[in-house]
Amino acid sequence: MNFSPMELLFACFLCFFSLFVSGFRPDFPLLDFEEGYNPLFGDDNLVVLKDGKSVHLHLDERTGSGFVSQDLYLHGFFSASIKLPSDYTAGVVVAFYMSNGDMFAKNHDEIDFEFLGNIRGKDWRIQTNIYGNGSTSIGREERYGLWFDPSEDFHEYTILWTQSLIIFYVDNVPIREVKRTATMGGDFPSKPMTLYATIWDGSTWATNGGKYKVNYKYAPYIAEFSDFILHGCAIDPTDQSSSCDHSQNSNPIPSGITPSQRAKMESLRKKHLTYSYCYDRIRYKAPPPECVINPAEAERLRVFDPVTFGKGRRHRGKIHHHSLLNQAESTTASA
Repeated sequence: MNFSPMELLFACFLCFFSLFVSGFRPDFPLLDFEEGYNPLFGDDNLVVLKDGKSVHLHLDERTGSGFVSQDLYLHGFFSASIKLPSDYTAGVVVAFYMSNGDMFAKNHDEIDFEFLGNIRGKDWRIQTNIYGNGSTSIGREERYGLWFDPSEDFHEYTILWTQSLIIFYVDNVPIREVKRTATMGGDFPSKPMTLYATIWDGSTWATNGGKYKVNYKYAPYIAEFSDFILHGCAIDPTDQSSSCDHSQNSNPIPSGITPSQRAKMESLRKKHLTYSYCYDRIRYKAPPPECVINPAEAERLRVFDPVTFGKGRRHRGKIHHHSLLNQAESTTASA
């Protein structure tokens, strides 16, 4: 079939426009589940579909489930398309994250996507967080409302981790950028990590500080995963040596955010950011040193929750890490 020059020009324009509105994603290969992952826990609650490209994680009264990457990575581009459970999901937590807690029990690193379920009629929330060198007492959570229903269809969630920055993407659009700074010191994740995906019962904290629990009459809760990308520098866990090959190096990971991506990120944050640790005056008398305060963002969050982000007062006792999560959830997220 022959096309006129104008038809070819129009087709190119459509390709460019599609790329622009959807956001840029490098052309990394998709893996079958068994190429990159192993079951972690849950026995029959982890179901690999016949095509080998998709996995269902179930949560029921007996157990949750999860899987883990076969390799340990130092930096890279890690992604999956996820469809979350629908209906009443309060207390349900779905996580897609990197960690080395099995190797470094007291000084582990972590990069988290966490999806927090809700009561019927209320939306799922998404939370991002990072820890470096066991800095769990600080907590660098951000939480967002979503601009779509994540239970209706698959959406792509991506972690980009380099030596100097971490970027979280939703559908190829960045929602958060964490730059490594001198003030963070060892709190920036810097040791090799594996990638995990889990579904579990977070009734004690996940919905309005634990007010709403998992209701197992709606079980099994099923989180669906597909479109796996594990494009990073694989590390030998015995001697920490790298096994990066030429094919990986010939298709480098992104090095940052483009101007158009940054504009999209700022727009999404204005509309959907509901909590940021940098502005939490209950938890911190002064923002942690790596925080860059955006006055407009500070004012918008203060209006959203004047106690947490303003000058209000609330009784606070001695708390540990999980209590910080509980408090952040209860003070910043409605049911």
